[in-house]
Amino acid sequence: QVQLVESGGGLAQPGGSLRLSCAVSGFTLDEYNIGWFRQTPETEREGLSCISRRDSKTTYFGSAEGRFLISKDSDKNVVYLQLNDLKPDDAATYSCAADQKECDGIWDWNWGNYWGQGTQVTVSS
Repeated sequence: QVQLVESGGGLAQPGGSLRLSCAVSGFTLDEYNIGWFRQTPETEREGLSCISRRDSKTTYFGSAEGRFLISKDSDKNVVYLQLNDLKPDDAATYSCAADQKECDGIWDWNWGNYWGQGTQVTVSS
C-alpha cells in the first residue's frame, strides 16, 4: 500500500526554520520523484521543489528558491524540505506527492499520483 506521511510542521517565528519530512511506504525513492507543494484556502496549489528518483537532482520554484532545501534519505525512505528564513506568507499546508513524471512538470495540474495528507506551517511572532 502506497502511503506518504508528512510531519514537522508547526509554529515558527519570522526568520526561523522548520524541517518537514515526507515518509513514504509502498515504494522506494528510486521509483518515484517526490515533490513538495503548499496551499492555503485563499491560494492555488503552489509547487515548491522536487527531487528526482534517478539522480537526486533537485529543482526549486518561485518562493522556494534560495530559502528552501530538499533532500532525501533513501535508506529511511524519507524526503525532507528544510524551510529557512520563514515569512508570514509561508504559512500554509505543505504536502508531498509522488509521481514518475519528471520534476519540471510539478506545476501541471495532474502531477502527483500519490499525495500525503499535509502538515500545517504557521509563521507568527
